[in-house]
Amino acid sequence: MSTLVIFRHGQSVWNLENKFTGWVDVELSAKGVEEARAAGHKLKGFKFDQGFTSGLIRAQKTLILALEASGQPTLDVIRDPALNERMYGDLQGLNKAETAQKFGEEQVKIWRRSFDIAPPNGESLKDTAERVIPYFEKEIAPLLKEGKNIVIAAHGNSLRALIMHLEKMTPAQILEFEIGTAVPRVYELDEKLNIKKVNNL
Repeated sequence: MSTLVIFRHGQSVWNLENKFTGWVDVELSAKGVEEARAAGHKLKGFKFDQGFTSGLIRAQKTLILALEASGQPTLDVIRDPALNERMYGDLQGLNKAETAQKFGEEQVKIWRRSFDIAPPNGESLKDTAERVIPYFEKEIAPLLKEGKNIVIAAHGNSLRALIMHLEKMTPAQILEFEIGTAVPRVYELDEKLNIKKVNNL
């Protein structure tokens, strides 16, 4: 048996400003820092063998703060852009309300809530899954199969891709699945990575 804990980064400054962030490397907001620490307090008592996060500072800082609060500040953490947020292309840096005015609400909804339609010069959720899942299978799954306990701090859409894979969801199901900031989701897995138990803390 192994434990996998995943959570989205705390609120970023662009989340606060309602902007599409994607691969732009923005900091956590003051609220995001507190959310990260709160996530860590919920993880007291867990013993992790390895941490993973994306190439973006908001996820990295969330994991650092959470591990400090949980009592494991020296855990080894691997950073990899394979776990980055979905790349939003031409929408990055735009306010979401302004984007709806510019392109039309229906078009923006299609970009945000379809599985395989990407915004201009960006990625769809399908594209995101095509880098997240192979990385998980190659780098993380073998550790879990050995019985290691793993923690991942990443992003709304990279985690959607992973949850879809782990929980065998359809594209329609995962698009409606909301992922709050800094809410740990805990999986108890057998050696074949079948889910024995899953719950949010």
